[in-house]
This record gives sequence, C-alpha cells and structure tokens, in this order.
Amino acid sequence: MLTILAGYIAYSIADRPGLAVGFVGGAIAINGTTFSSLTNPDITLVSSGFLGALLAGFIGGYIVVLLRKLFNFLPKSLEGMKPILIYPVLGIFLMGVIMIFINPFVGKINTGLNSFLESMSGTNKVILGMILGGMMSIDLGGPFNKAAYTFGTGMLASGQYDIMAAVMAAPLAIAILATFFKKKLPKKERQSALLNYIMGAAFITEGAIPFASSDPVRVLVSSIIGSAIAGGLSMFFG
Repeated sequence: MLTILAGYIAYSIADRPGLAVGFVGGAIAINGTTFSSLTNPDITLVSSGFLGALLAGFIGGYIVVLLRKLFNFLPKSLEGMKPILIYPVLGIFLMGVIMIFINPFVGKINTGLNSFLESMSGTNKVILGMILGGMMSIDLGGPFNKAAYTFGTGMLASGQYDIMAAVMAAPLAIAILATFFKKKLPKKERQSALLNYIMGAAFITEGAIPFASSDPVRVLVSSIIGSAIAGGLSMFFG
C-alpha cells in the first residue's frame, strides 16, 4: 500500500514519468535500505514506513520536475528519449541515492512515532482522537483534513486501526442536521444535505463545503467541535 502511495504522490506532481520513480522510492523506504546495509547484509534494517513513503512520493515527483527543466535544452528530435530513458533511469538513480541517505533518520522518527502511538492509552488516546476528528472538519478537504486522513491511512499499515476509525467518525453532522432539525435549513439545502449521509459514510467531508460557505462561523465551529467529540468517543469505546 505504501509503495502505491509513494508512486501516485509522485504521479500527481510529475505525471506518468514520476510513477516509476515514486514506486522505487516507496519500496526503498519500506525496506529501510541504507548505505551501510549495502556493504554489510547483517545490519538490521529499520523501515521508514509511512513517513518515508510520503517523503519518497514528494521527492520523486520533484526529481522528475527538475530533470524536465535540466533537459529542456535537448532538440525536438530527441524528445522521445526523455520519458523512455532520461527520466526513469536518472530519476530512479537519484531517488535511490536520496532515499538510502535519509532512510536511517526517517526510520528512527517513524519507529518513535509508532512507539508513541502504541504507548498511548486511556485519556491520551481520546485526546489524539479528538485532535484528528477536529482536523477533519477544520478545512473540509483542505491540507489539515488531508493530513489527518493520510496519517490515519498510514497507521493502517502499522496495525493502528482505531486511529483511522476516529478519522472516519467525523463527517456526518450536516446530514443529521437536515434529518432532525429541518427548520434550521431552507428546503433546497435540506435536500442536498441528505447526500451527506452517503458522503459522510465514505468519510468525504467536501459535502459540507456549501453549508460552510453560506454560514462559515456557525457551521465550521460546530463541525469542528462535533467531529472532535466523535473522534474522541470512537477512541474511548475502542
């Protein structure tokens, strides 16, 4: 899963030439390969996991963007060589060197993060659920939302399923409002609000954007508070 994540982050930045570079970066991140391990096979590898794959995706994408600019001088007759030879070969080589260099550092951070999450129990875990739940509603699909979602997805790969559950619990409030407090919304908004049952069940928060746009203070504040409570309760009940 993390290899695919790295590949498609690179793809989103650099289009198809970034895909192979991102895949390779993600695979190296998961394996935890370092310069020392290349010469000494007895060294214990420490995977850089979700964080490493995330970095690999961004680094891979921007490596290809940089190569495009560097080889912009080539004549049009050699244009076909770029996606077949230059981008994949040079891109994968640079990706490998960079990932092998940063793996030891990112691996330590990733291990520390997982250990911290595993040590969280009781009140601490409820607080984590509240933070992630609140983040899902701060910008309804923006950077904060995506950070919480990506964090939850990454933790699935580490066996931390309850964290993703706290992220998923957040987005149903608008649909519930349209069902039980109909007088709060005009008829047209009530009908469109009911679609949020489907979107909320798939933890897609963008369905609340039209309501937040029309009344940002009340909708956003109440959504953040409600989502934080939902995330906290999800953690509390396991």
